[in-house]
Amino acid sequence: MSNAALAPSTAEPLLQVRGVHTFYGKIQALRGVDVDVHAGEIVTLIGANGAGKSTLMMTICGNPRAREGRVIYAGEDITDLPTHTIMAKSIAQSPEGRRIFGRMTVLENLQMGATLQDERHFDDDLRRVFTLFPRLKERATQRGGTLSGGEQQMLAIGRALMSRPKLLLLDEPSLGLAPLIVKQIFDVIRELNRNEGLTVFLVEQNAFHALRLAHRGYVMVNGAITMSGTGRELLAREEVRSAYLEGGAH
Repeated sequence: MSNAALAPSTAEPLLQVRGVHTFYGKIQALRGVDVDVHAGEIVTLIGANGAGKSTLMMTICGNPRAREGRVIYAGEDITDLPTHTIMAKSIAQSPEGRRIFGRMTVLENLQMGATLQDERHFDDDLRRVFTLFPRLKERATQRGGTLSGGEQQMLAIGRALMSRPKLLLLDEPSLGLAPLIVKQIFDVIRELNRNEGLTVFLVEQNAFHALRLAHRGYVMVNGAITMSGTGRELLAREEVRSAYLEGGAH
């Protein structure tokens, strides 16, 4: 079931991307991107492979940096801050390709996600992750590199949650996973948003699942935002359905 669309918020967005242009050398990857994410929302960015979605996610985190435009988080301009400073501001990222520590155990990976937090919360946070992803509890002493792709994605999200973020950035969490595993992961994201009010910015190629999950969405083509609206509105648009949903409704 789709989340009900949120009423338009009059509050300042938690995350604001304004007029962002990003380059790799002389190659322009983002072209004047504007995106808002309000507290308590799930917002998704969809688009074809190579559209610039992951570049936007990385630009928010400061690597690469925006050559023009600003990134504002919780009212603070974070555009030019070092990545480690940005990530210490209650922002957590589960990057594309998962990037877990393959030689470390599941438990050690989760500990790495919690290193910046008060140790008094560790046991509670660990129980929370194990409740969301029971498979991780079963695999707690197993090395991350020996997990299945779906288990590694659960671990990457669990590690991000260990830092108690106010904003969770998810980059292609469904990539390469079986439909059943995708459903489980998206159900967890929905649960975190509904029960805890976690704000989520989700980059996805799987437009069907992403737009059903999201309160609002943006479509990116060649580094520029071409459409925006509620998840339901975008799902209903013929140009979105023909470009991104053919064969994608699992």
